[in-house]
Amino acid sequence: MSQTQHRPFQDRRFAFLGEPLPAMAISFEFFPPRTEAAAARFWPAVERLATLRPRYVSVTCGASGNPAEGTAPLVAELRERAGLACAAHLTCATAGRAQIETIAKHYWAGGVRHLVALRGDRPKDQTAPLAEHHAFASDLVQALRRIAAFEISVAAYPETHPEAVSPAEDLDNLARKIDAGADRIITQYCFDTETILRFRDQVAARGLSAPIAVGILPVHNFAQVARFSERCGASVPAWLGALFEGLDDDPEQCGLVAASVAAEQARRLVVEGLDELHFYTLNRADLTLAACRLLGLRPPLACAA
Repeated sequence: MSQTQHRPFQDRRFAFLGEPLPAMAISFEFFPPRTEAAAARFWPAVERLATLRPRYVSVTCGASGNPAEGTAPLVAELRERAGLACAAHLTCATAGRAQIETIAKHYWAGGVRHLVALRGDRPKDQTAPLAEHHAFASDLVQALRRIAAFEISVAAYPETHPEAVSPAEDLDNLARKIDAGADRIITQYCFDTETILRFRDQVAARGLSAPIAVGILPVHNFAQVARFSERCGASVPAWLGALFEGLDDDPEQCGLVAASVAAEQARRLVVEGLDELHFYTLNRADLTLAACRLLGLRPPLACAA
């Protein structure tokens, strides 16, 4: 279902476990491991997730904010070692125009055709963009379009970006990124499915036809998710906290709940026509694999062994 041919919000249908689902596309997000121990855990997770044949995987920027540090080497290794199509995150808040152009040309020369164009977080002591930097993600998208024919994804926020003056202003900013040449929207995770559906309707009403890949975050650790959500402006519904209450010392049951919550949300979204799902894996496989199995997605038989 296209983003402009959607059912009215008041006519929503619910999906139930076992109900056949329309075809869907999945993708995964990874981040560069920061230690040798983390890298040792990372590759087995990648190998397990790769069996689901995602449309692509995205790789975030390193912890330093440098748009190439850690990202470019991991993209190259994921393509060579796991045979995965990769989308490299590229942020302009901490890199000047010349550096951005160099990085983008490096990706293109190496065969990387998909970039996720983001402003990124500015340094804490920097309240405005530097003159030599692209000020906004829309500027970055325009620059990338001049460099090569990349597939470009951009970020969106169903609950509104924490720095936006209003939801309308945030939607205007998204429109500028699409008008600049972005091909796809990848959303921040949002646990309230009704909010995501309203956002989809608002995007369609604005006349933006780019496909929306909805971010899904399986909850590996509720306390950590709550802290991170507070920093990034994502709300944590009371019902979600109630589901995980008392499970701090019961990781097995916590995992069962988390996979069920992620799968239930994903099923509803797919039934509603949002058929691209982008899983924030946190470099772990178990919950994403379990959620995908509940969606009816599993490795081909030749890979299941």
